[in-house]
Amino acid sequence: MPVSDDLTWHTSRVRPPLDRDLLAGALPGLRVEVVDEVTSTNAEVVGRARAGAPEGLVVVAEHQTAARGRLDRTWSTPPRSALLFSMLLRPTVPARSWPWLPLLVGHAIGRALRERGYDAGLKWPNDLLIGERKIVGILVERVETPDGPAAVVGVGLNVTLAADELPVPTATSLAIESGEQPDRTAVLVDLLRSLREEYDEWQSGGETAAARLLASYSEACVTLGRDVRVELPGGDLLLGRADSIDPSGRLVVQGPDGPTAVGAGDVVHVRAVG
Repeated sequence: MPVSDDLTWHTSRVRPPLDRDLLAGALPGLRVEVVDEVTSTNAEVVGRARAGAPEGLVVVAEHQTAARGRLDRTWSTPPRSALLFSMLLRPTVPARSWPWLPLLVGHAIGRALRERGYDAGLKWPNDLLIGERKIVGILVERVETPDGPAAVVGVGLNVTLAADELPVPTATSLAIESGEQPDRTAVLVDLLRSLREEYDEWQSGGETAAARLLASYSEACVTLGRDVRVELPGGDLLLGRADSIDPSGRLVVQGPDGPTAVGAGDVVHVRAVG
């Protein structure tokens, strides 16, 4: 989606609240709660999961005071400038399939953004980029509860942030990319619907759904085919070419000693394809 010259949203910075009435009934199977402020939506939903909340709870915050990302990174955005939500899921797939859930979330959110016209690509495992600038961060946590293991899916999408409000210089927002102020409620409905559809198919589709997810994710993954630097747990570095995604969701990197399947790590794109 090309950047527009119409930047009236930048000067006014009027940020309407989310439409709570619309969200309350727009998504069957989900119970969406909007709060004005919370320390962290993930922390809120983790507590609710341990207290017995059912699958489908979604907590959306107009503002987070202590948001957390992957590798315990912290960040913040002005009130009503982003979509910040966490969803409670209770997967019944085999334990060996759980590592795919963070990738599925990234794929589902990216699909919703592309359907809205944004050229969003996946950086393994689940960061979403437009060009080389990050627009969505995702954190998925496994939680042990009295009712069995659950997953808390946290998503942060920059929506109406202007350039001087970005948490880091390498970020972007929907407003920056389009030159318009998107309707946050409509965008949220699209994200939640896409996430629920992809999750339900993964849950019930068996090996066929798993193969489709692998193919769809690989097609959208802009890490593949690039030279990468992977900061591995423990501090080791792996340099090589990102080759493929294996059936377990790991990134296969062709390094100096041959292929290595990476299950966790921080990936840096060294250069673009070609």
